[in-house]
Formats: sequence, structure tokens, C-alpha cells
Amino acid sequence: MGCTYLGGNMEKALYHHHFCVTKQGGFRLKDHPTDMPLELDKKELKEAIAKDNERIVKLQERLYAEGTRSLLLIFQAMDAAGKDSCIRHVLSGVDPTGTQVWSFKAPSLEERAHDFLWRHARSLPERGRIGIHNRSHYEEVLVVKVHPEFVLAQDLPGITAVEHITPQFWHLRYAAIRNFEAHLANQGTVIMKFLLHMAKDVQKGRFLERIEDPEKNWKFSMNDVNERGYWDRYMQAYEEAIDATAAPHAPWYVVPSDEQWEGRAIVARLVREKLEELDPRIPRPAMGKEDELKEALRILKME
Repeated sequence: MGCTYLGGNMEKALYHHHFCVTKQGGFRLKDHPTDMPLELDKKELKEAIAKDNERIVKLQERLYAEGTRSLLLIFQAMDAAGKDSCIRHVLSGVDPTGTQVWSFKAPSLEERAHDFLWRHARSLPERGRIGIHNRSHYEEVLVVKVHPEFVLAQDLPGITAVEHITPQFWHLRYAAIRNFEAHLANQGTVIMKFLLHMAKDVQKGRFLERIEDPEKNWKFSMNDVNERGYWDRYMQAYEEAIDATAAPHAPWYVVPSDEQWEGRAIVARLVREKLEELDPRIPRPAMGKEDELKEALRILKME
């Protein structure tokens, strides 16, 4: 499967671009650009997405019929990187009965009363389905790491002040995530984790567009601008999280997303290639089923 390189219609521009991270230790976010080295034609990108989407739809039907494995797609990004639109374009046309989409906001009181993985575990896709997590359990080592005071609201034993949150605390959280994802993989959940990687100046442009375009005002949040002030800390948190949790069974894909159509095309191709690698098969009829089908066909034709 094209874990390291992306092929297909866009190979001239993308063939030697590295997206996939499967090893822990040594990951540096600055080694992964936020844009592609060559400018790609928007029409070509749209055509590639449409073709890949058509293939994804067919493979998802087979995955659902097979009913033994699930695919979990995790999307993480800074605000305005285009997670929602990427999910919408990549998975348009997929049967809603075969997908489950969850968009995680700040934890509720009920969710904070449980361990940090609880709400994510209960939102996992059933066998045969594709699950999409728009933000995920990684928020607990991203936004919570940037704002460690959020830990205090979780009422954890022995932690009553920010000073109690030691490096060991984060090491244990990374270990919990690694164990959680290894367990899922062992149970038949195939995991793909996407970071839509965007430059800071590109985010600024998208925020300005949301402010200046009346039809996009609804997307604007002052909190997004406030969080922008922590950009460097977020980049460090992303780098540390990816470095600590990348694995062959739970790879990270660092997707250049300065140009949204490029990011969408890359994600679509990677999801398609993963499904093709899984090669789900429609089950053969159970013993005696063929005779039943023949009898049903005979009866219907006699009507």
C-alpha cells in the first residue's frame, strides 16, 4: 500500500513525497512541508478525488458486507485547516449506514467523570463500518497539553494544581493511547490518523476571509484567534504526540494542506489505497443458501 508515496494520476508531483509516519522517535514536524513542491491543477485534483471517491464507495460496500473489520479515520488539525470539508469531499456518496461520523468538542460533565478515552471508545465504528473522528482522543495530548489547567477539571487523583502535572503524566497518556490503538488493531479496527498540516500565514488568510465574507462569518470564532497565539506550543505538542504514538498498525499521515484541494486529493488517495489493501470480500452464501435462492427465483418467476 502507498504508505510512504502517493501514486496514481498525480504521481509526477507526488510520487516522491513522504506522508506516512510509522516509527516512534526522531519525528520532526519541520521535515514535512505544508504545501506540495509543484502546483497541481485544480481540475485534475477534483477529477482524482471523484475517481477515488467512486472506488471508496464500492470498497465500503464490500467492507460492510464482509462485516469483520472496521476503518477508523482520525482527523486532527489547527483551526481552519479544512477538516470538515476534507471529510465531506473524500467520503461523499458513501452509504450513511456504513459510516459513523463523530465531531468531538469540549468534554461534557458526564464525559469528564470517566477516563479520557471513554467517550472515544464508545464512539468507535462497528465492524463493517468506516468511522470518522473529527478531532479525537489526541486532543488530550494537544489542546490539554497546551492548556494543562484543563487537566484539573478531570478530578484526577493527586493532581490539584498544574505543578502536579509532570512529564511522566504525559508519558503515561501517550502509553495509554498506544495501548488503546494496539487493542483496536488486534480486534480488527484499521486506523489511519491524518494531520492536515497548514502554515500559520495560511491560517491567518482563512481567518480574514471568514471575517470579511458575510457568508462565512458564522465560521468565525474569537477563540480561534486567541488559540493562534499558542501556535508554537501547538506545533511542539503535535510533534511530540506523533513521535510518541506512530506505529505500523496506527500510522500518522502528515498531509500538506495549504491548498485544500491538494490535501483532499491526498487523503482520498490514501483512504482508497488502504481499502484496496484490505481487499474486503463479500461473503459466499452459507451452505444451503444457494438452494434457497434458486427456489425463491423459481417462485418469483412463476408469479
